[in-house]
Amino acid sequence: MGSEEPTASTPDSRRRTRVPLRRSGRRLSFEKRLRLWLYLLGLPALLFLWLLLHRYSVELLEQSLAILALALAWAFAVSILMEQITRPLQTLANVVAALREDDYSFRARGGQRNDAIGDLALEVNRLASMLQAQRAGALEAMALVERVMRSMQSPVLAFDPEGKLRLLNAAAESEFRLHAHTALGHSASQLKLQELFDAEEDGVISLGNDQQSTRWVVKRTSFRLRGIPHTLLVLSDVSAALREEERTAWKRLIRVLGHEINNSLTPIKSIAGSLRGRLSAWREGSDERVDFDRGLEVIENRSESLNRFLQAYRQLMGLPAPKLAAVPLAPLVHRVAQLERRVSVAVTGDTDIILQADADHIEQALINLVRNAADAALSPDATSGAEAQVEIAWQITGSEVVIAVLDNGPGLTNADNLFVPFYTTKPGGTGIGLVLAQQIAQAHRGSVQLANRTDGQAGCRAELRLPML
Repeated sequence: MGSEEPTASTPDSRRRTRVPLRRSGRRLSFEKRLRLWLYLLGLPALLFLWLLLHRYSVELLEQSLAILALALAWAFAVSILMEQITRPLQTLANVVAALREDDYSFRARGGQRNDAIGDLALEVNRLASMLQAQRAGALEAMALVERVMRSMQSPVLAFDPEGKLRLLNAAAESEFRLHAHTALGHSASQLKLQELFDAEEDGVISLGNDQQSTRWVVKRTSFRLRGIPHTLLVLSDVSAALREEERTAWKRLIRVLGHEINNSLTPIKSIAGSLRGRLSAWREGSDERVDFDRGLEVIENRSESLNRFLQAYRQLMGLPAPKLAAVPLAPLVHRVAQLERRVSVAVTGDTDIILQADADHIEQALINLVRNAADAALSPDATSGAEAQVEIAWQITGSEVVIAVLDNGPGLTNADNLFVPFYTTKPGGTGIGLVLAQQIAQAHRGSVQLANRTDGQAGCRAELRLPML
């Protein structure tokens, strides 16, 4: 056939070989060369006819007519023969061209074994069938991959060697608030995902604000798409698992603290009460008795306060699982608003919404948020100078119901420790109100977020976000 010519035309510089069908010095096409050879094969017949006619002394005009008739007949035969040769080849060329265009419906007909053109047609048909089966398998596999990607709860993203986003699934769009038609082709830094892109294998990173950050374990792997290496990132949300571990640690700590504190509080309270009873025999109005009585009162009060404090934490750690049911939101909010008597609580929101939630849990969460808002509005640090007010409003945002509790207090000065158990800045506070509200929201697959108001008024805005089930 000829020597092989190596070429390097693919992106990954793999070597392909081309086998020439003819020498490069010839410029005539296959059809022209075949037609020329067939015409040349007719020259001996024309020469033999001319010698035969000349031997029998046929007139020149008759010789010319005979030779012309033979030439025309030979040309006609050559045309028929060329049609029989080129038509199957053109059909096979059309089939191969259709294969190149990913159209596998064309087939060559009439192919038979032990025939050169027939064998070629049958092999091309088998190649088309094989490619069609492979194409169908690839499409089915791709459809399966797309369905798996859409149904995955874990975000999946792919970046090219230049760090530009080339693939993301629905979970990634929802989690990072991206849209495929606008995010694809942008770099990780432009999408504010550089921390995710630079994360170590199996490393834990936190994304989001300080109050509601999500912690992810990053899995990284490589794959090739059209010969170009890409980096695939799969994220696993471990926030719930880590929060559960933290709760377990707090439970153990509180159990130990409760045991030790109760062992100390019980005899202290008992002894203080007994000593107070014995003081009745002392002379009324004695300064010594007054001082001793005051000291015992302090011991008893602080013991009782510490006991209440401990019981509150036990309540926090013993929160039961929610029992979901259809709950009208408007009556629940109005009921919570009527429970707060210290300040005026306004309710704005005419449209009633039916939630699938535990009514008692959601009511307790809102009571805690309203109580905190009322404490802030009544705080002496409030700078608005207006009458203390609290407002409850709700609206549907996307697939969530956002219940907002607004106050006109001093606002937030440090949001880092809002959801840390034991931490409080209020005199007599237990530090579990926001933590309990957050746990209730998370049990309903929601969240609690706090921020200073941005509507031109002083104060804080607490949001209880619940999914629309």
